[in-house]
Amino acid sequence: MSDKVITPVAHATMRYFPETGAEMTVGGVPLSRLAARVGSTPFYAYDRSAMSARVAELRATLPKGLGISFAMKANPMPAVVHHMAGLLDGLDVASAGELMVALDSGMSPERITFAGPGKTDAELHRAVASGILVNLESFREVAVLRQASQALGLPARVAVRVNPDFDLKSSGMKMGGGPKQFGVDAEEVPQLLARIGEAGLAFEGFHIYAGSQNLNAAQVVEAQIKSYELALRLAADAPSPVLHLNLGGGFGIPYFPGDKHLDLIPIGDNLSALLARAAVEMPQAHLSIELGRYLVGESGVYVCKVIDRKVSRGHTYLVTDGGLHHHLAASGNFGQVIRKNYPVRLGSRGVGPDTELESVSVVGPLCTPLDLLGDRCRLPHAEPGDLVVVCQSGAYGPSASPQRFLGHPEVLEVLV
Repeated sequence: MSDKVITPVAHATMRYFPETGAEMTVGGVPLSRLAARVGSTPFYAYDRSAMSARVAELRATLPKGLGISFAMKANPMPAVVHHMAGLLDGLDVASAGELMVALDSGMSPERITFAGPGKTDAELHRAVASGILVNLESFREVAVLRQASQALGLPARVAVRVNPDFDLKSSGMKMGGGPKQFGVDAEEVPQLLARIGEAGLAFEGFHIYAGSQNLNAAQVVEAQIKSYELALRLAADAPSPVLHLNLGGGFGIPYFPGDKHLDLIPIGDNLSALLARAAVEMPQAHLSIELGRYLVGESGVYVCKVIDRKVSRGHTYLVTDGGLHHHLAASGNFGQVIRKNYPVRLGSRGVGPDTELESVSVVGPLCTPLDLLGDRCRLPHAEPGDLVVVCQSGAYGPSASPQRFLGHPEVLEVLV
């Protein structure tokens, strides 16, 4: 039998919440004080300075002239949206509810886009009345928007969301390539463009989103090049010049052990080259990318309190007042095939060089074995009353979780 010791694979270094050996802070506020300020646990806390730093990093690395939009579905908390609206070039919404938050944020309607495969007639009418850009995803939407334009006396602003004939390799979720409910198949886009012209809609460009949550810069670059070249070919059939080209996003963040931070340098270099091409090949087009989790995911934490500490047949469980009803993604039930841990920490004290650690599972109060926030994590000794923190929780948190499950209270959110 081998005596070789297997070292557990580590999580990537937390850029905005570094492990210092001291109590965690959010926005400069110690976690225990923040918990007292919020008044109860569990809660999500988002650090506005971390969001601003992420945007500044992107601005410094990506080329000037490239637009950056925030996909609100990643975190639709109104205070977060308002903060991001002051930093970025646009907002993308996926429902009429998100549209109202976007309009309230102060973002100009001209810089708000609406994507989604199941827009209702009422939502499309509201979009036209608001003056936002609608990303068309079916032939039906053309007819509805034509009626809305005639009823309101306003030309519907439209772009075509294209389902490309390629995907973003190694992406967490593939949003394009093959049969998809998203967008219009690339081979059918010329026919759709003709319909747009016949309907008298105000055509403005294309939206091509191949996939999400990708940590491989080379694959992001490949998808961006293919998206640009596809748009260039389709532009030949457009009823008017392309004014906007949304190349999608796909930028991932490290969630699990072994994940690495995305290298922005080659992505920035490639986008610079595409901007130079567009200046010649589509001179009226403004190029942009659309990001969600990359902008906010690393800036948020989920905080819950240990209610009980119990040992079952030699294994220790920390039972908390939080769980999958608040943080479905951390439980592994939001797209994971093989469950892996998000970074989990004891927020009341950090890990120093001499800190003794123990293997524990962090679970919630729900009557299901799926209610698991961290499986066999290495944490300092914790007792009831201690705060447990799930990092990388700024995206797809409360709005992506079954908060009414088993009648537990909904989670609170704060922007610090």
